Amino acid sequence: MLEVGVKAPDFTLYDKEGQEITLSAYLGKKIVLYFYPRDNTPGCTRQACAFAQNFEAFRKKDVVVIGISKDSVASHQKFAAKYDLPFILLSDPQLEAIQAYDVWQEKKNYGKVSMGVVRATYVIDEQGMIEKVMPKVKPDTNAAEILQYLGE
Repeated sequence: MLEVGVKAPDFTLYDKEGQEITLSAYLGKKIVLYFYPRDNTPGCTRQACAFAQNFEAFRKKDVVVIGISKDSVASHQKFAAKYDLPFILLSDPQLEAIQAYDVWQEKKNYGKVSMGVVRATYVIDEQGMIEKVMPKVKPDTNAAEILQYLGE
């Protein structure tokens, strides 16, 4: 995982509409950047829905919410439509941001070891520096914990 106080690695990825999104375009705004394993899985769906339910609170604080997984643009489009997700979802099939943020790690599932995206969240300040690192977040409480951290 990256550490607090380091410059957030910049990247350009495609969103659920197929538009290019560059992280540095959001300089001047606080960003919640969360990485998750896969669209339409139980934990990832609960996490995304929690961000959607709290989206207005993030918006009022002028905070940009960005979710990233290695799913395709088409998968993100369906996922966002199915659950009415109002925030940015980025597709990273080449693992560009996923590796830059050190969330491509060894995972164990039912005794089987494989590489995959670990659930983690970064808060990036207005100057593009990592302000908070949240490894191994829980899908149900991640959004609320961030709002609490931001002073909700």
